Amino acid sequence: MKNLAILGCTGSIGTQTLDIVRRYPQKFRVIAITANTNLTKLKEIAEEFKPRFIGICDENKAGAFSTSYGARVEYGPQSAEEAASLAQVDTVVCAIVGTAGLKGVFAAVKFHKTVALANKESLVCAGGLLTDYAKRNGVKILPVDSEHSAVWQCLECGRREDLDEIILTASGGPFRDFTDEKQFDSVSVEQAVAHPNWKMGRKISVDSATMMNKGLEIIEARWLFDCEKIDYIIHPQSIIHSMVKFKDGAIIAQMSNPTMELPIQLALTYPDRYETATPDFVFDKDLTFKKPDEKLFYLPALAKDSLKRGKNASCVLNSANEAAVALFLEGKITFGDIQRLVSQVYSRTDFYALDAIEDVYATFNETTRKTYADYAELLRR
Repeated sequence: MKNLAILGCTGSIGTQTLDIVRRYPQKFRVIAITANTNLTKLKEIAEEFKPRFIGICDENKAGAFSTSYGARVEYGPQSAEEAASLAQVDTVVCAIVGTAGLKGVFAAVKFHKTVALANKESLVCAGGLLTDYAKRNGVKILPVDSEHSAVWQCLECGRREDLDEIILTASGGPFRDFTDEKQFDSVSVEQAVAHPNWKMGRKISVDSATMMNKGLEIIEARWLFDCEKIDYIIHPQSIIHSMVKFKDGAIIAQMSNPTMELPIQLALTYPDRYETATPDFVFDKDLTFKKPDEKLFYLPALAKDSLKRGKNASCVLNSANEAAVALFLEGKITFGDIQRLVSQVYSRTDFYALDAIEDVYATFNETTRKTYADYAELLRR
């Protein structure tokens, strides 16, 4: 039986992880859970699974939570690190969205836990630091993203030294048929978070709509698989989740119905495979592909550029994007402003090397501060 800590248990990935625990109670036990502000849902989860440790990352909620069975409850951002470090925990599901999830991931690695990683910002902002740390500690980082899980599975079909290229797939999001950047400015928040194929949180849904999510996944794949030749293709059906090309020209693809259940479960059960609740795939669909339009959706191109620049460039890009998406969701900028603002911040930043996790947080804090403070002026340029 595997003992789990689920960081971000009330979100999309966290709740789907709990569905898997329900299906296989003889395989998994929930030892620790954390959430930020959704105490109602957290209470329901706690009373059902009775974890020994409950972390509430919003310290403003201090004293507002209790259980019927006497669990240990801790408040504040450090509670995710405490959950990840518990001696009883074998596997940490890192599902906190954004840079807020970084310390929990590093804590899991520090205490030699297997990491089921859904927090892409950890690798985007601190890829070199995190992967080096994981190697030194002998820790496995198993991807939960559908695209990276697909790459991981495809790589099982050949030797790593024979890998030529990783090819991620992208649905293209709800605006994949747009042809003019002016169309972006009339997009509402409700339209931006309504993904055509996937049910996800608001932030990642907006990232999918701007195509920034694919840029972040390119950076993530570079560090997960130690590969620098990575690109993507638009595949509207979201049936093929990603591909790898070997040097003999063979392309191996992983396909299934669009569901996060499969990649989450595989990260928990690897190397075993168990049945899922996903319906059998029906071979009645056309599979189509088209090249991305990086003149219209240009954030993935900036992501590729950040890998070439190195230093803290990817962290700056991610941090500016987090702030820009928040400004959009708050109604302060338009959808089209997101990529314009990110580009302005990125192009006006002097990059420096990341030598420690403190440098990551310094980059994040300074970039988000600058983006929030100067967004109106930057968008006028």
